[in-house]
Amino acid sequence: MGTPVLVFVGGGPRTTGLLDRLAASAPELLPSAAAPSIHVVDPFPAGGGRIWRREQSDLLWMNSVAEDITVFTDTSVTCDGPVVPGPSLADWIAGEGSAVLAAAGLGHQVQLVGRKDFAPREVQACYLGWAFDRAVSALPAGTELTTHRERAVSVTDRADGRQCVRLAGGRQIVADVVVLAQGYLDRTPTPADAELAERAAARGLTYLPPGYTADIDLSALRPGQAVLVRGFGLAFIDLMVLLGEGRGGRFTAGDDGTLTYHPSGREPVLYVGSRRGVPYHAKLGYPSAAAGPVPTRYFTAGRLDELGAGELDFRSVIWPLIAKELTAAHYRRLFEAHTDRTTVDWAEFSCVLDAADVFDPAFAGYAESAVPKDADRFDIRRIDRPLRDLVFGSRDDLAGGLRDYVRADLARRRDQRYSADRAVFDTLLSVYGVLAVALTTGRISAADRIRFVEGEFHGLFSFLASGPPPRRLAELLALHDAGLLHFAGPELQIQVRDGVFVGTSAAVPGEIRASALVDARLPRPDVRAATDPLIRGLLADGELAAEDLTDAAGRPLGGGQLLADRCSRALRADRSRHPSRFLLGPSVSGSAGAAGFSRPGFNGPGFRQNDAVAREVLRLLAAATARRAGSSVIETSTIEEGVRHAS
Repeated sequence: MGTPVLVFVGGGPRTTGLLDRLAASAPELLPSAAAPSIHVVDPFPAGGGRIWRREQSDLLWMNSVAEDITVFTDTSVTCDGPVVPGPSLADWIAGEGSAVLAAAGLGHQVQLVGRKDFAPREVQACYLGWAFDRAVSALPAGTELTTHRERAVSVTDRADGRQCVRLAGGRQIVADVVVLAQGYLDRTPTPADAELAERAAARGLTYLPPGYTADIDLSALRPGQAVLVRGFGLAFIDLMVLLGEGRGGRFTAGDDGTLTYHPSGREPVLYVGSRRGVPYHAKLGYPSAAAGPVPTRYFTAGRLDELGAGELDFRSVIWPLIAKELTAAHYRRLFEAHTDRTTVDWAEFSCVLDAADVFDPAFAGYAESAVPKDADRFDIRRIDRPLRDLVFGSRDDLAGGLRDYVRADLARRRDQRYSADRAVFDTLLSVYGVLAVALTTGRISAADRIRFVEGEFHGLFSFLASGPPPRRLAELLALHDAGLLHFAGPELQIQVRDGVFVGTSAAVPGEIRASALVDARLPRPDVRAATDPLIRGLLADGELAAEDLTDAAGRPLGGGQLLADRCSRALRADRSRHPSRFLLGPSVSGSAGAAGFSRPGFNGPGFRQNDAVAREVLRLLAAATARRAGSSVIETSTIEEGVRHAS
C-alpha cells in the first residue's frame, strides 16, 4: 500500500548510472517507509542495453583502452549526492570482474585485456551488467526491481496525476515517475536514402543504408563482389572486421610486426571513401601526462559570459575560441616537453598567441619561424582535411599516398616525441565540457548545434580523438596489400548509372563501378522521424516537444531533438513541463554525457546530470508516498489493464 513506482524505459548505461545515483542519495532523500517499486523496460538485457549487449561478434572491440572507461563517480565529480566510487573497466577485469567473466565463458579475457588494451564489447557488456546488478543491490531495503524484456509502446497521464506505461504485450504499469532513456532512436530513412534504396532495388543492386554495423545483415555482400563503402570511421572499421576476419580470414605478424592477411575466399572487395578520404586517426599509444581534465584558457564559460547574453554564433564566435584553445594546447606541450624543436621560449610564443587570430596567415608565419619542422606545427584546417587540394595522377598514386599516410599515423600515434597530440586530445575533452554548458544554458542555437556542434565539431573530435585501436589500421593495410580493400578518394560521390553504383572523386581520375553500396555510418538522429511507437505517440499527442530547425533561408534542417527543461523534465508541445516525466540521452536537447563513456578523474558531465536527476526523482517518490499516506485510496496493484494509450 502506498509504494511509489518508478519506471525506466530503456535499460542501458544511462539507466544504470541513474540507479547508482538513486542508491547513493536515497538514505538522505527517501523515507525508509518509501522503498520504491522500480520497473526497467527494455527488449535488450539490462545494463548493456541494445548497443552494448553481449550478443554480438567477439571481434568487435571498444575504441578506448580499458583504463579510460568507467560508469562510476569518483572524487573528481562535482555533485550534491555522495560519491560512491567503483572500478574502471580495467580495474574490474583485474578484480571483481575476473569471476564474472569466467562464469560467462570469457575467463581468457582476463589475461588478454590489460590496462592499455582495447576490450571486446562482450567484455564491456559483462561490466555493464555487473554495474547494473551492483546498483540494484545498493537500493534501499524493501525496493523491488523488475525487468521487462519487451518494448514500451505508450505513456499516458491519468486523472490522479500518475502515468500509465503500456508494454508491447499488453501489460500496463502505473507509475509515479517515468524516465525515458531509450538511447539512440531508430529512424525512418531520409528521403535521399529512401530514393537511393528504391533506385538500387529497381536495378537489382544491393544497398545497405546507415545503421549500427552489429545489427546489419551483411549476407547480401557476396565473395569477390565489388562493394563501394561510403564512410571511413568506426562503422567502417566494424564492417571491415566482420567482412574479413569475421568470414574466416586471419592475420599473421612478421618479425617486424607487419601484418599479412590470409583470405578465406569469402570476402567481398571493398572500395572505401568519404569526405576526408582517410580513416580516423588511430588511438594514441602512450600515456597522458595529465591526471585529470585540463582547464581551458580561451574557451571558457567566463569568456562566453563576457561576450554578452543570448545566443552566440558558432562559426564566428565559438569556433575561433575552440581553435585557439586546441592550438594553445598543442604548442604549450611542444614548448614545455620538446624545447629542442623550438626557436623561442613559451613565454614569448604565448604572448603572441594571446593576441593572435590562429587562422591569420601572419600567425602561421610566426609559428613557422618559432617551430621549424612542419610536423611540429598545428594547423587545424589542414589536420581536419589532410587531402584538401591534393590531386593524384592515378589510383595507384592515391593508394601509395594513403598507405604512407596510414603508416605515418601509426608511427606518430605511438611516438611520445609527438606528445602534443595527446595534449590536444585531453583539451578536446575539456572543450566538450564547456560546450555542454553552452548548450544547456542556451548560448548556442539549436540550428548551430545541429550543423556545427553535432556535425562539423563532433566529426573533427571523432576523427582526432575517437578513432580505432592501432591494430585495426594495421589490419586495414594488410587487407589493402591482399587486394581486398582499395581507396576511393576524398569527397566521394555516388551515382546509380548504367545499372551499377558509380563512385568518383575529384582528387583522382576514373570511376569505381560496383553492384553493392554500404553507407558505413550511423543514421542522422531526428526524433520526428523516430520509429519508436512511444516517442511517436507522445509527439503526436503534444505530450513531447521537438525542435523545428530551419536554416537562414527557412529550409528544414531535420535532426531535431526532444526538448527538456534544465532539470531534464519533458516539455510538451505548448512548452509546459511535465512534473514527473524525465528525458535523458542522445535524442534529448541538453542531455549530457551522451557521446560516450567517461574517463576516470575527468568529472564527466553525465555523472553530474545523473546525480541531479536522481535526486529530483527521489524527492518526487517521497512526495508521492506522503500524498498517498494521507489518502483513503488503497492501491491494490501497480499493474492495470484497459487504459487508453497514445497511438
